[in-house]
Amino acid sequence: MDKRIELIAQIAHEANRALSMDNGDGMTTSHWEDANDAQRMSIVAGVEFALRGGTPEQQHKAWCESKGSDGWEYAPVTDKQNKKHACLVPYEQLPDGQRMKDRLFISIVMAAHRELCAG
Repeated sequence: MDKRIELIAQIAHEANRALSMDNGDGMTTSHWEDANDAQRMSIVAGVEFALRGGTPEQQHKAWCESKGSDGWEYAPVTDKQNKKHACLVPYEQLPDGQRMKDRLFISIVMAAHRELCAG
């Protein structure tokens, strides 16, 4: 894996983790070093998607499809052990805080990419 992509993924993950913790969303609670391979691969995929020009709406749809193919289903309360997630809804139905997190993720990815790839 490209080390720059992995570093961008780590930066974006930690920013999402901090925002999630501040919003009381416990879904992204582990630090990058403690994240399992599936979590890391999901973040890397999100970074690559954003770098290809994916919008927050497109990114959310791709995330929902990925979760769905892994057996996750919608539930009003997220339950990781039983593969239930409250954000498995169309983008327009996400709470404002979740949409903000998606926009922030893409902004961080793009800023980190510019910084790491400059020169």
